[in-house]
Amino acid sequence: MKAKPIRTSIDLPRDLHRRLREAAARKGCSARQLILAGIRRAVNDVTAVRPRRRLRLDPPIVHAAGRKPFDLNNEQIYRLIEFP
Repeated sequence: MKAKPIRTSIDLPRDLHRRLREAAARKGCSARQLILAGIRRAVNDVTAVRPRRRLRLDPPIVHAAGRKPFDLNNEQIYRLIEFP
């Protein structure tokens, strides 16, 4: 079953609209086809943004069992953790 298209509208600056029509004429297609190709390309190129780095806890502040490996005060904790 073919998906039903959704109609939308955008306001383009006059100069950009003129250049769009010229580009479509040079490529031998309609402005609509050129716009759809650009949107498809933009949507397909999007990749998930990954954080630059993860918070490192070497040595760990809290063991997996939930017990503190040693007593730390706030100042010592802040020295152990790298904040961006």
